[in-house]
Amino acid sequence: MLGQNRFRYLHHNGAAYAVPYAGPPIAVPLRAAAHTGTGSLRQHLIRAFLTEYDGTPSQSALADSLAALDAVAMHAPEVELPLRIAADPDDDTVTWLDLGRFDGESVRLAPDGWTLTHPEPETGPVWRRTRLVRPLPRPERVPGGWRAGIEEFAALLPFTSDTLPLAVGWLLAALRPDIPRPVAYLTGEQGTGKSTSGQMLAGVIEGARAPLRQAPENLRDLGPTTAAGWVLALDNLSGLPGWLSDALCRVVTGDAQVTRALYTDDDVNVLVYQRPVLLTGIDLGALRNDLAERMMPLELQPIPRDKRRTAGSLWAAYEQAHPRILGALLDLAAEVWAELPHAAADLTERPRLADFAELLHALDRVTGWRSLNAFTGAQDALNEAVIDGNTVAAALHDWTASPAFPPGGWQGTMTELHRQLGSDGRGLGDGWPKTPGVLSARIRQVAPALRSFGIHVVRASGSNKNGKIWTVTYSPPT
Repeated sequence: MLGQNRFRYLHHNGAAYAVPYAGPPIAVPLRAAAHTGTGSLRQHLIRAFLTEYDGTPSQSALADSLAALDAVAMHAPEVELPLRIAADPDDDTVTWLDLGRFDGESVRLAPDGWTLTHPEPETGPVWRRTRLVRPLPRPERVPGGWRAGIEEFAALLPFTSDTLPLAVGWLLAALRPDIPRPVAYLTGEQGTGKSTSGQMLAGVIEGARAPLRQAPENLRDLGPTTAAGWVLALDNLSGLPGWLSDALCRVVTGDAQVTRALYTDDDVNVLVYQRPVLLTGIDLGALRNDLAERMMPLELQPIPRDKRRTAGSLWAAYEQAHPRILGALLDLAAEVWAELPHAAADLTERPRLADFAELLHALDRVTGWRSLNAFTGAQDALNEAVIDGNTVAAALHDWTASPAFPPGGWQGTMTELHRQLGSDGRGLGDGWPKTPGVLSARIRQVAPALRSFGIHVVRASGSNKNGKIWTVTYSPPT
């Protein structure tokens, strides 16, 4: 009776959860033996029995009760249990932020401001918690407004003047559910504090000292660790294997990982997620074009010797400032949320991450910054990195920019293009495609980066006895 009288039951992603009628709107898993984020239903029932009857239930009675409640939950409705960030069920201009507190206190963020409140158990978001959902401080309103709080944030992290607006824009995007965001990449020389800055940047909405993780070894390990937290923060990357590059593209735009359920032959586990991604490292090597179009470098400037602080004093200053930084971010977010409809109508050109571009445009309208220009400039620089790091793109770039390229463009088969590009010795390199078919596939992969430099490789409508006709044209971009 305790389990039926004190909890209602829901399903999320095929798993049963209990939500207390009289407690905070935090979902409690039924089948977990223990759970550090919420406690398990078993623990809640033992505590309720101890409070009401001044004793503990027998193990057999507890097991029978849990089995019965599991059967009751079998027909519970399937709902979305958000983690950390949620859309308001009734107002699409409102978002919610879970502070990770035991009492369920949350932030309701709307265009007219933000408030600390508890979501309505029946109509508001019901939070899902994991071990990676760390508590956040209660945000504070800064007397000097959001500018004073952002200045305090900038004093702690060594961002360049061009990078700071992008970092703020990334944090604002992380406060919105279901929006494709760029992969933030902290870059800089050795000694610029990339790992610490990454912890602090992610920690604004994930909790102070939120751990950065090592890159997983395979795709199977990436899914559970991504779904269990809000920000996927990977530290100290020296390179990106192809599978991880492709996976990160899907993480920021939305992905689902399906794996076979343990101890079954005919059932699966499904993990659905869309997360902000943060990377730190010195050199990611040759970027794939799909990832380069979704990346946003955040450059850190070297810290002078006379400005360096011990780790203890730096973290103490950050934790003291954290409530004000979070409050300032929320103040700014409310103004940006109010400006978003006008920014969307005003923006005439959009890059691939159009939602993020609209948010940056709204941010610029509120602040007077030029974050959207900085973002598009950073993407142009990454396109250059793709060209430099890709043998096919570099060959096309060098050829079209040389006097040997026909003024009116080139036309021929892919076999002839393979021969033309390899004629200067590139065909001897290990990375050069061995066949025309592989060359065609490589060109498709880097086509967006090539177009940004005015290079267009297009299949023509006709063909000849040697195969399909392709055209290569070059028009220098303005």
